[in-house]
Amino acid sequence: MPFPEADKVAGQFYPDPDVSPEEMFAEIFISLGGKFIFVENEQELMATLATMYENLAWKQLLCADQRLLKLFKNSKVDFIEPADPAAESADACVTGCEALVGRTGSILLSSAQNMGRTAPVYYPVHIVFAYMDQVVFDITDALKLIRKRYNNVLPSMVYLATGPSRTADIEKTLVVGVHGPAEVYCILVNAEM
Repeated sequence: MPFPEADKVAGQFYPDPDVSPEEMFAEIFISLGGKFIFVENEQELMATLATMYENLAWKQLLCADQRLLKLFKNSKVDFIEPADPAAESADACVTGCEALVGRTGSILLSSAQNMGRTAPVYYPVHIVFAYMDQVVFDITDALKLIRKRYNNVLPSMVYLATGPSRTADIEKTLVVGVHGPAEVYCILVNAEM
């Protein structure tokens, strides 16, 4: 439970006015096992992905976001490939997101995104990138944002991802990466979408 004292406090949970939703998201996301990276612009985003590809010795990095693929193509970068469900042995996949939720450290994703049902859960490493105007305080704000984006018609599937996949179903032992990615990175770009 993101706010364990909720049953003891009457009313709603209100944010600390001194903490921005971006800072709140980063802190909670990291505490849940996610890896957070802040970059100034899209060029730094591409450089960060190139560094990760090289330093983590990945053999195949896929991207499900058409806008980011176009940026890489225009920059003549060739290590990133379009996402393809047939690429079963890919090391990681990059996707965009609908929103980042500060209060829970969650990422809002949907089926309206390219490969939105498979790319975020199929590969061992999920890399999400977002822009500053996609960060909101609470889930209700994220749903308002997605409703606005799709003219009040929600995609057929909207879901929250909160950190790496984990379960404690077997003998109450926590296991990471069973039903989805073992690692989740979030790269926040200091620009608007």
